[in-house]
Amino acid sequence: MTHEEIVEILSWAGGQELAVLITTTESAEVVGIPTSVDTHITAHEVYLRLLGGDGTEVALSLGAIRSVALF
Repeated sequence: MTHEEIVEILSWAGGQELAVLITTTESAEVVGIPTSVDTHITAHEVYLRLLGGDGTEVALSLGAIRSVALF
């Protein structure tokens, strides 16, 4: 996927409160609801509220994402 496609899906899913499945460049999978997508050069990350968790948010570098799909 292109960087633009990844950002577009993450931003749209976050606005709709929909979960996504993210596959990283190291083949790890993360499922959560995007709460923030920051494309500024100093941040370049997405924050996710993990599904099935206690509301914990994690941050992933946009550069470390290989693909995103609605979950």
